[in-house]
Amino acid sequence: MERTHDQDVSVQVKHVQELSINGVEPPPRYIRKEKDNIDAPINTTTTLSSSIPIIDLHLLSSSSSQEKEKELEKLKSALTSWGIFQAIGHGVPSTLLDELQRTAKEFFDLPMEEKHKYSINFDGKQDWLQGYGNDLIVSEDQVIDWSDRLYLLVKPLDQRNYKLWPQYPTGFREILNEYSMKTHQAAEIILKNMAKLLVLEENYFVDLAADNAPTFARFNYYPPCSRPDLVYGIKPHADGGAITIVLPDKEVEGLQVLKDGQWIKVPIIPDALVVNVADQIEIMSNGEFKSPMHRVITNSEKQRISVAMFYVPEAEKYIAPAPELISEIKPMLFKKMKAEEYADMYFQHSIRGKRAIDFARV
Repeated sequence: MERTHDQDVSVQVKHVQELSINGVEPPPRYIRKEKDNIDAPINTTTTLSSSIPIIDLHLLSSSSSQEKEKELEKLKSALTSWGIFQAIGHGVPSTLLDELQRTAKEFFDLPMEEKHKYSINFDGKQDWLQGYGNDLIVSEDQVIDWSDRLYLLVKPLDQRNYKLWPQYPTGFREILNEYSMKTHQAAEIILKNMAKLLVLEENYFVDLAADNAPTFARFNYYPPCSRPDLVYGIKPHADGGAITIVLPDKEVEGLQVLKDGQWIKVPIIPDALVVNVADQIEIMSNGEFKSPMHRVITNSEKQRISVAMFYVPEAEKYIAPAPELISEIKPMLFKKMKAEEYADMYFQHSIRGKRAIDFARV
């Protein structure tokens, strides 16, 4: 979940990229524990991967009512059964997707001293979110993900910290800015149609992606690991905001979603964006839409890069099930609270491998 204030914690000095270059076995702090929550074998089911829904966002805006209704039904099934789908027809040019992937790779390929200019670490502490680094260390027995990342606040525009936006590779800032505007348009289409499916006012969820609502970009780098069977690229979790839009690696799979007790890999579809529901939409939909558990596994030979956009409600916004979705048949399932309260609760529970949404239930 997204927090921006400093945390008085010890700093993890080594970046995973350095460990990978040295070819070392994963240190003990990176080894997954059998007692991890939602634990399952690192092996995954592949037979169901083709069942992950594919939604054409262009058809959701179609002038043809027949095409639109058909795609709406597919979206409803995706949101209620999976909580995740592959988005095509999203309006983001393939050339822009390629440029973003290229600049992300070039950033992580920079010398370590250059990347450290944007470090999440300072004065022996860590910012919870923004900057270049890896997992926030909050306990001695914490399992660390086999990944490095660059976290940036992209919206509201006047809150961007450009000191943390890399100057190199050239064009990084302009490309991320353009990509964030394009994905914002896609997010609005998704949120409007979510409301329509629940027979709510069209803009009921759109405020979650308004200009004054936070949007974060996270560039994820998963270097090769000598023992991918022992580590997580990212440990099992559900996202804590509203929705997440991910540009996956074009060549290397790794993202998996938990469905009916099985880990299902998300296959690569050229130019598709992966969209998943996050906790606060599940709360506002009174459980109609699912916020899925997901994780990332690593590769023994290939690096993997992805870019996630997190859409988060304003801190002061109250999050609660929509009144129209509460009845005698389906009572209110979640408590009413401010988004910042949920963010704090998410932070406290997710770092310990627990689902925060379970503590928000009535």
